[in-house]
Amino acid sequence: MVPLSGVACLLLVVACGDGTTRAFVSGSPDGGSPTISRPDDAPEEFGADDFWETDPPPAWCGPGKAPKDQVPGGTPECPSDKNKEGCPCTTLGEEAPCWPGLRKQRGLGVCKDGVTRCEADGEIGKVWGACKGAVKPRAGAKSGKDACACFSKGRWDIDNVVPCFVEIGPGKFAAVSTEAGNCPASLSSLSPGQMPKAPTGGTWSKDRLSADCAGHFKLCYAIKAGDVNAPSPNDCVVAKSCVDTDYKAANVTQALPDLPHWATTDSVCATKFQASGGYAEMSVIGESVRCDEVSDEGKPLVFRRNGFCPSVCDQDPSRPECQACAKDASGEF
Repeated sequence: MVPLSGVACLLLVVACGDGTTRAFVSGSPDGGSPTISRPDDAPEEFGADDFWETDPPPAWCGPGKAPKDQVPGGTPECPSDKNKEGCPCTTLGEEAPCWPGLRKQRGLGVCKDGVTRCEADGEIGKVWGACKGAVKPRAGAKSGKDACACFSKGRWDIDNVVPCFVEIGPGKFAAVSTEAGNCPASLSSLSPGQMPKAPTGGTWSKDRLSADCAGHFKLCYAIKAGDVNAPSPNDCVVAKSCVDTDYKAANVTQALPDLPHWATTDSVCATKFQASGGYAEMSVIGESVRCDEVSDEGKPLVFRRNGFCPSVCDQDPSRPECQACAKDASGEF
C-alpha cells in the first residue's frame, strides 16, 4: 500500500496569467466616416460609403420562430432597424440609436450603437443625420472583442475546480476529481500501482454562464501539464470535463448542467503536472441563434487559460510564488 501522503489538491490560479485564442472571421469594414469612432488605439478611419454596407437580415437558428425584430422593415437602402443617415424620419429633433455597420456585429465586443438626430431636409423633408458615437470593429480584426464576434464577452463560473493528485508509486502520480473540494475517501483503499476511479456519486461542480450570444454550446474545462504563459498544442491533458447545453438568453447568467466527475486514465501526464505544474483551459464550440459558428476554424475555441498554484503552496502558502495565487475559477472573456 502506497502511503497517501502524496495526495495533494491544487486550486486554480488567476493571477499567474491567462491567454485567449479566437478565430471568429467576420466581414472587415472598409473605411469610415469621421463621426464613427473606434477604440482609442485604432490607427485608421472608416470611409463615408461605409454607411451603405449591404448585409442580409440576421438568420435564425434558435428554437421556434425568429423574434419579430429579427427581420427589419423599410427598404434595403433604408431599413427600419439602422436609422441610416439620409433616410426618412418623422419628428424633427428626435434622437434615436443608429447602426452603420453589419447586423451580425451589432452589440458584440467593442461594437456599440451611435446616436442620430432627425433633421430638416429642404422645406418639407426630414431625414436622419450623421450617426455619431458608433463603434465598429477594428479594421482587419478577426478575433475577440475587436472583431465584434459572438462569444467575445462573458463569463463561465465553475464552483469547484480542485483536482486531487495521489501518489500510486514512487514518483508516479494519478489524478481524480474532488468531492466538494476534498479528495475522495475511496483513495484510502487503493493498492500500489492501482489507478483511482472517478467518484460514483454526484457531480464534480456546478457552473454558470453569461455570454453575449444565445445558442447551443459545448464548453470544456481541461487540466493540462505545461506553462500557462507559453501553452503548446503538445501539452498533455490530465483530464477534461465538459457540458453540452443550450444557452437561452444573451447576457443573462444561466445555470448549466453540472460538470461530471473524472479520473485520469494513465499516470504519465499527472506525473508531469505534479513535477512541473500546469494550467486549466476553457474552450467552447457550437452555434449561436444567429447561425454564427463559434469555433476556432472548426476546432474548439479556447477563450481562457488559468494557471494553477504550485503544489508547494499547499504546504507553505507564504512562499513568493504563492502570493499571486487566487483560489478562483472565473473564466471571464
